[in-house]
Amino acid sequence: MSAREVDVLIVGAGPAGLAAGAELAGAGAGRVEILEREQEAGGVPRHCHHGGFGGRLDRTVYAWAAATGSAYAGSGTSGPAYARRSVAAALDAGAALRTGVSVTGWAGPRTVETTGPGGLERITARAVVLATGARERPRSARLIPGTRPAGVWTTGELQQAVHLYGQRIGTTAVVVGGEPVAHAAVATLRAAGVHVVAVVTDRTPLPVLPRSRHVPLLTGATVTGLTGRARLTGVELRHDDGRTTTLRCDTVVLTGDFVPDHELARRGGLRLDPGTRGPAYDAAFRTSRPGVLAAGNLLHAVERAGFAAQEGRAVAVSVLHHLAGTEDPAGEGRRLVVDAPLRWIAPNVTGPDGARPTGDRFVLRTARRLLRPTLVVSQNGRELHRQRLLSPAVPGRPIALRADWLDRVDPDGASVRISAR
Repeated sequence: MSAREVDVLIVGAGPAGLAAGAELAGAGAGRVEILEREQEAGGVPRHCHHGGFGGRLDRTVYAWAAATGSAYAGSGTSGPAYARRSVAAALDAGAALRTGVSVTGWAGPRTVETTGPGGLERITARAVVLATGARERPRSARLIPGTRPAGVWTTGELQQAVHLYGQRIGTTAVVVGGEPVAHAAVATLRAAGVHVVAVVTDRTPLPVLPRSRHVPLLTGATVTGLTGRARLTGVELRHDDGRTTTLRCDTVVLTGDFVPDHELARRGGLRLDPGTRGPAYDAAFRTSRPGVLAAGNLLHAVERAGFAAQEGRAVAVSVLHHLAGTEDPAGEGRRLVVDAPLRWIAPNVTGPDGARPTGDRFVLRTARRLLRPTLVVSQNGRELHRQRLLSPAVPGRPIALRADWLDRVDPDGASVRISAR
């Protein structure tokens, strides 16, 4: 096994990793190397052919437009174009990019072991940035019973099969999920010539997914099983009122339900946040291991590509301070915890130096719809902040919490709690 050293090692060449690489290389951080296990860099946008990347409008709007045939469809930068632009920016800045290289484990605090076309290698860096992104949970992780036929996809698998490899998908499909990515799945199926029978979600009411006259939207319906042997023949549903139905189809796409790709972080012994299931981190993107930072959807599955890239640029600032020895000492920040029905908050650790999160806001998610809730931040029974939301908080959409209460946190106190009332 060969061994060598670099100044900054970035694991993952998606929007966050590429943005961090471009920023660091352009700032003269030394040898900046980005590793990507796929054969092509760019991350998820490579196979998202709808528009809305890098523009002012939310990509959700473009995904909905593509699915419903709106005039907005195709507007803005497409995912592949955005990916190519991100790769070019990193390379032009001087970052080294190696694809087809998998990081298999750790051999020291900032030393990783890799395998790739050149064989096994051990790389030691002065700073490591984890930007491994997120993935949708497959059928097995969702515990959907039934047989195991062909024709079961996640959105990412579907988009790669259609847009990267030109595979034949099927003839009729059901899309399962209550997040905006369901519309991207509908658009991809249509591009492949597949008739979409329905979009199904167990949520109700559902303001996140606008209804389309072209595709029925079934809310309050839970998938109870898949039928078929060699090939899928149907999706069994149980409705909230107790009715059961079977939608006949040869393809089902399981969308949303994102989880961070945290295997490498877990193998390295980094502390994970129980809410996000990604590494616990502070506003300076520092993890529990000195010199190991993280950015992008590894930290909070899942935000849009532009937000991940913004975090990539922000983490570069912390890396530069670490390389120069000018960062504030990493201390034991106070944990940020949420009360149900809130699911998680990111960042989830207060920084000892008073660093503010990206955009000067924390991001939260909720497990159920809340009508204009009030977010309350408290510590040791003392209220630090109160913020009324002007619109409903719904599952699948980020909730913004202002960060102007951080200077009121007791650094020696208990965990900081965030509740919705």
